Amino acid sequence: VQLQASGGGLVQAGGSLSLSCAASVRTFSFNGMGWFRQAPGKEREFVAAISLSGSNTYYADSVKGRFTISRDNAKNTVYLQMNSLKPEDTAVYYCAADRLYSQVVSGASSMDYWGKGTQVTVSS
Repeated sequence: VQLQASGGGLVQAGGSLSLSCAASVRTFSFNGMGWFRQAPGKEREFVAAISLSGSNTYYADSVKGRFTISRDNAKNTVYLQMNSLKPEDTAVYYCAADRLYSQVVSGASSMDYWGKGTQVTVSS
């Protein structure tokens, strides 16, 4: 299973970016999918999670109201729309997938699958 994240880049504070994560298998296999990020010198942290149907989502307090996670199981893809970006959002963003939605929500490091990251840089 491969998860390929894309869409990162450089944006000014207050701007927007949209990340995508394409899976090499049908995403119906994963009850939970999510996004995590790791800033330089910091540990990887949870950003957002979404359930299989998309009816349940969960966000870190730091991004609530600014970021929106969604998924399209027909395209085997999960998305992260990031608005009102701040310099502190600068990080490498990773997508993850797990059989359990609760596992993704917990922010545990032991996901079934991790994708390679995509760099997001927000300038002030």
